[in-house]
Amino acid sequence: MNATTEPARLSWPASVGLRLVLTLAMTLPMLILYAIGTLGPFLVRDLRIPPGWLGLATMSTFGLAALMSPGAGPLVERLGARRGLRILFFSVALAYLLMILLPGFGGVVTAVAICGLAQALSNPVTNLLIAQRVAPEQKALVVGLKQAGVQLGALFAGLALPGLATQFGWRTALGLIVPLAFALGCMAPLVAPAPPATGAKRAAWRRPNLPLRRLMGVQAAVGIALSAFVTFLPMFATRQGMGAAQAGLMVAMFGAMGILSRIVLTPLGARFKDESHLLLALLILAALAIVVTMTADAASHWKLWLGAIGMGLTAVATNAIAMGMLLRDPGFGPTATSSAWLSAAFFGGFAFGPPLYGVIADSAYGFSGAWSFAIAVLLAGCLMTGALARARREQAQ
Repeated sequence: MNATTEPARLSWPASVGLRLVLTLAMTLPMLILYAIGTLGPFLVRDLRIPPGWLGLATMSTFGLAALMSPGAGPLVERLGARRGLRILFFSVALAYLLMILLPGFGGVVTAVAICGLAQALSNPVTNLLIAQRVAPEQKALVVGLKQAGVQLGALFAGLALPGLATQFGWRTALGLIVPLAFALGCMAPLVAPAPPATGAKRAAWRRPNLPLRRLMGVQAAVGIALSAFVTFLPMFATRQGMGAAQAGLMVAMFGAMGILSRIVLTPLGARFKDESHLLLALLILAALAIVVTMTADAASHWKLWLGAIGMGLTAVATNAIAMGMLLRDPGFGPTATSSAWLSAAFFGGFAFGPPLYGVIADSAYGFSGAWSFAIAVLLAGCLMTGALARARREQAQ
């Protein structure tokens, strides 16, 4: 759905409340990725699993999100933002509740998979709300703010979860999310418009057009590299002699830089005639950040910090810029549907990145080979940005 009329101006409290809910709608479903990363040493020890298995937990949630995302856009257009928000937050509450109740690694995989439903809904629901309730001149800023919510999850996971897990256990630490998610689900009517009184028109299922397919390719590459980086950075850091708490702080720094980059670079991207050039620059810098990371050892922990900061400032911003492109350019298709397709590509990358990285890291190639794989994927994404720029030029002509 694309807004055809300017949304009504919101009061200051309503505007703040809307932005808070938009941000948390992105934070809570994606928090599981950073939680698995920062709690990785606890999971490996308590569940007695190989480190590479962490990628399977990530794959369960993002694999489901990728499969469900193409249908999530039409579903949101049919149900409306209010019902979409309720389903999103209540599924998050259920997922983290099951993290407490289900035993073993299989229980973890089953519980986190439920977050895939919330992840599939997150971008279509929030982008539809922005299209309906945010003034045009504020859209880029609000998109950057709500996409920064993803990195708010990294900040929380890095700062709070290791300490909470040490004190109370990792299951209890994750269980603290349940009441917050449930309360937000109950608050949906306060920020989202009511669904139409008459039956909603069934949204047509649409294939992505050429520019959208190219943008999906870029985001799939980013998803592979970014998810592998976040999932295994703490484990790689501890192998270089860094403590678990310090590794958590490093993830928090990554999150803080991601918040900054999404808030600053998303409005900046709106000033470009074609944001593809900005995406290309960010992907090149992200590849360089991984190069720095892979050369770290016990005597050069600063390289780990520099790599985390570099990835937060570059790769993280690309998804927010891409979502902003969908809101500004109708050539990609209806807002909710195009957002869902882009999310499918991004989540598909998130699903396969950690398992592929884990397989390589556990092989004879080790962590060096795994980091090289992430760099190669980002360079492939650079090639795709060039194809995206050509597709947009052809469409404009």
